[in-house]
Amino acid sequence: QVQLVESGGGLVQAGGSLRLSCVASGSVFSINTMGWYRQAPGKQRELVASITSRGITNYADSVKGRFTISRDNAKNTVYLQMNSLKPEDTADYYCNAPWIVSPHGGGPKWGQGTQVTVSS
Repeated sequence: QVQLVESGGGLVQAGGSLRLSCVASGSVFSINTMGWYRQAPGKQRELVASITSRGITNYADSVKGRFTISRDNAKNTVYLQMNSLKPEDTADYYCNAPWIVSPHGGGPKWGQGTQVTVSS
């Protein structure tokens, strides 16, 4: 079965940078949109950024100009470059694909999450 596997989280000081990666492992036929969500303690999960297979991007207002989403379709991988990090960016970050087509059929997938902590 297809799984989304994230990496790249960690602890960073305010103003620093991190790069998250998410790879769709397993046999994949196609993935249209891939994205990153985050959930801070006591808050709802929110969309951070998304990118279609054609490279059309969408960002939350709170991260515009600081975060960049990109993807490598050949590797079924999506990245999130996070610059000028702020303490309010602290959250668990989740990779998402609303629909992945594989030999087993189609369906949405979530990664297990990776923690990002920004210290002031």
